Amino acid sequence: MAVLFLTSAPPAALAQVLKESRKVKLVLQVTIDQLRGDQPSRFKSRFGAGGFRYLMDYGTVYNYAHYRHSDTETGPGHASLATGAAPAQHGIIAGEWWDHEKHQPVYSVEDANFPVLSETDDRTSGTTSPTLGRAPTNLLSTTIGDEIFIASEGKAKVFAVSGKDRAAILPAGRTGKAFWLSQGELVSSTFYYDKLPDWVLSWNSKKLADTYKDRSWALLKDPGSYTRLDRDQRPYEGSYKHLGKAMPKKLACENPRLFYKGLEHTFANDELVLAFTRELVDRESIGQDEITDYLSVSFSGTDYVGHTWGIGSLEAEDNILRVDRVLNDLFTCIDKKVGLDNTLIVLSADHGAGEITEYMQSLKFPALRIVKKELIASMNDYLRKQFALEEGVNLIERFLYPALYLDLDLIEKLELDRETVEKKLAARVMQEPGVLFALTRSDILAGRLPATLPHVAAFVNSFNPQRSGDVQLLVNQHVVTKGKDWHEKPCTHGSVWTYDTYVPVMVAGPTVPARTVSRRVAPYDIAPTIAVFLGIKPPSGSIGDPLIEALTK
Repeated sequence: MAVLFLTSAPPAALAQVLKESRKVKLVLQVTIDQLRGDQPSRFKSRFGAGGFRYLMDYGTVYNYAHYRHSDTETGPGHASLATGAAPAQHGIIAGEWWDHEKHQPVYSVEDANFPVLSETDDRTSGTTSPTLGRAPTNLLSTTIGDEIFIASEGKAKVFAVSGKDRAAILPAGRTGKAFWLSQGELVSSTFYYDKLPDWVLSWNSKKLADTYKDRSWALLKDPGSYTRLDRDQRPYEGSYKHLGKAMPKKLACENPRLFYKGLEHTFANDELVLAFTRELVDRESIGQDEITDYLSVSFSGTDYVGHTWGIGSLEAEDNILRVDRVLNDLFTCIDKKVGLDNTLIVLSADHGAGEITEYMQSLKFPALRIVKKELIASMNDYLRKQFALEEGVNLIERFLYPALYLDLDLIEKLELDRETVEKKLAARVMQEPGVLFALTRSDILAGRLPATLPHVAAFVNSFNPQRSGDVQLLVNQHVVTKGKDWHEKPCTHGSVWTYDTYVPVMVAGPTVPARTVSRRVAPYDIAPTIAVFLGIKPPSGSIGDPLIEALTK
């Protein structure tokens, strides 16, 4: 039932591409978490030759790619990149959603049946769910990695590595193996292994993360080359515990747990993922035979840095230069082990990000923060009055942006009509400052959608009847919702506005021409492009179109 705006590929060009499927030893899908689409071009002159510039100079670059779903977060974005589908098809509608029966949140990659293979109970930031097990159970579509595995009759090797669990698990699909950073080590779950491979245990035993205890985060380049040198320690920036607001930052911390968590908020996150990936390629012989393998590498540092200090911070400026160096090292490793002429590389991001609210306010924009707790309390008070309920009776059970979830058990007990409650809540919440529009679950299911509001399509693309909330909120531009810890992470994302939907798409490999394309495409187009390149079936939920310019001279 998704409403989509996709441009069909020219039939003649597509037919020619299908006739000329290419053979490579490795498909390398790189994701930079929270890399907004304008960032590579903004810093291009300061990049080295082998990272971003390799893709920009020798590959096909799409400089106007946008997601078309409403909740632009890590989970939905990575699932879309891997499946070529929108959340309505792949099922990962948000980082977490509400379980009406259990009355608790569901994390996008949780499954209690598959414990994490780790001695700690550390969890990736981004969930309040109490469930510790991890698996791709909630993903409804096959991934491009799954399709490569199936097309090879089970011979292809499929792996995914990331600084976040969901950013590894979703790209790995059901046929691959996933590893993610946790307390300075790379871990997995029993969905993939009965126990971690010996080489992984050996790599973890080296305690590479501990080598950062004697290091600081100082500027990578000459300080005079930084455009934001005089903007360090802006009053509205956040911090993470011992790391503070100012550059440079000492990485050491007496509390081991906070030390490892702190590393996730710095360049060390990506460097640890890179070091493990290099070991993985060597130990598992990825891309080193005639069967096409798949490797997803998602670098999470940019997201942690952006959330904490802001996309316009000195930290973010230094971080992207370090990401470029990490990409150079990754591509050098692949060139030595596989050969770049044997590798198809696709780089994109799971979402973008807006500027910090207070910064936009300083520029005279009507930016504001909606306090979740206050919004829920106000709406519950309104509903109590509407339905003559006693004090303390709350019909709204949880607000997980962008959705308000009603307490369905309570509504049934009180013999209220669910659709009526939805409509009254939607009408009232639209009166709140910063809320542009609200869609009810019943209206989406019935197709009662206002044609005058173009972003309605994005909400439909994110809608799943079993998982989505009862009232979906569309907030105004430069409006964000905040929880209790917002002061530590003042920058966020998740909206339908271009600063959140805009991401880069870059494709490089044998026969891929060097060109820049300025037409509107979507990250959903990546998986079908890989499928056409290899001459295999696209993922089951895919709704994208092949990127013809990357496939034809």
